[in-house]
Amino acid sequence: MFTAMRAERMEGLHFFSDQATGLEAIVAIHNTRLGPALGGCRYLAYNSVDDAMADAMRLARGMSYKAALAGLDQGGGKAVILRQPHIADRAALFEAFGRCIESLRGGYITAMDSGTSSADMDCIAQQTAHVTSTTHAGDPSPHTALGVLAGIRSAVRARLGQESLDGVRVTLQGLGNVGYALAQLLQAEGAELLVADLDQGRVRLAEEELGAQPLAPDAVYEAPCDVFAPCGLGGVINQRSITRLRCAVVAGAANNQLVEPALGEQLRMREILYAPDYVINAGGLLHVALTHRGVAAGDIAGRIRNIGSRLDSIFEQSLAQGCSPAEVADRQAEQLLYDEDAL
Repeated sequence: MFTAMRAERMEGLHFFSDQATGLEAIVAIHNTRLGPALGGCRYLAYNSVDDAMADAMRLARGMSYKAALAGLDQGGGKAVILRQPHIADRAALFEAFGRCIESLRGGYITAMDSGTSSADMDCIAQQTAHVTSTTHAGDPSPHTALGVLAGIRSAVRARLGQESLDGVRVTLQGLGNVGYALAQLLQAEGAELLVADLDQGRVRLAEEELGAQPLAPDAVYEAPCDVFAPCGLGGVINQRSITRLRCAVVAGAANNQLVEPALGEQLRMREILYAPDYVINAGGLLHVALTHRGVAAGDIAGRIRNIGSRLDSIFEQSLAQGCSPAEVADRQAEQLLYDEDAL
């Protein structure tokens, strides 16, 4: 365990169990140099505790990088609750998790993520103030989508030399809360949509409402398009899938899109422009962090739109330095997180 923590430069790893509710949870805290750790809570079935721990640590690291480059005074953390086949009382489970969060005394602030909802955050809020994405605070998904839209505009401008998204062909992998919100925004911009999701109901809805063209889930990589937008779970760009891509840009909402860092350079060598995931998908984090601090909605929206400008700068540096955008972004984030002269 400590070897894994050192590899991810993790500050803390907390395990929680509550027999009364069946709660089994892990909270990973990556880096708190810039402020208290903030990151979502996942409620998913994992094959093993080791898999859950690895997921939490990878995501926590991404949250540190995301917060740093978004200009937030926050650190990075992530929680995973191991979903059991049968839970008698979901509300009681999340209230128990709220007590776990409270025991960390403000070191970690939780929020919505895969498998959780605003209603779950409301249950957590009964036990701790260190939670956002409640019903009152609002769903961060549309804000994530808005930031991804700004990032796609930046990537299309840099790679295709086109200011407008009108006629740009976008393959969307995943039509969950963020993916569908992004599809709506892209359709309003005149983009041509190809969509895939394991939930065929979501695909049919995108066909009917947005005029999207359906794809089989295993056909998304080989579909010719301008932009491939991963909007589901992470790890979609691997040594096999990268050879199948028929796109000019990879820019989507999913976390941890690259299975290994070297894939960023491989994308560059294939002349595929990659928008680093933790930069382009920071809109949700900006919303939850700044809402938690009481910042006005208009000011938050302006910060989210600046994601495009941030990517403009990363793409320019990538071109000038002859390295991948992922390498540029990692270097910038690590300077802020670890360089004593950066603050």
